[in-house]
Amino acid sequence: MRRNDLDICADILQVAKNGANKTRMVYKANLNFSIIKRYIQRLTDSGLLESVNGRFFATDKGSRFLVQYREFVEPLTVLRGNEP
Repeated sequence: MRRNDLDICADILQVAKNGANKTRMVYKANLNFSIIKRYIQRLTDSGLLESVNGRFFATDKGSRFLVQYREFVEPLTVLRGNEP
């Protein structure tokens, strides 16, 4: 199944919760470098992700987004017949 923008943002933020460099995010979020560059910019501009010495971290706002996103998506996965 294809992921939408919010799914991809959540995947990136999950990887960045404890800090990650761009390469780790590419592999863990299953993206390529050109795509992740756009998402990093978008997430940074919206205050969900921050960069410190070449590593990316989910901000408090990013962590809250991740929790709320999971709470929203979990019931939908049950409706689709997928396990959370």
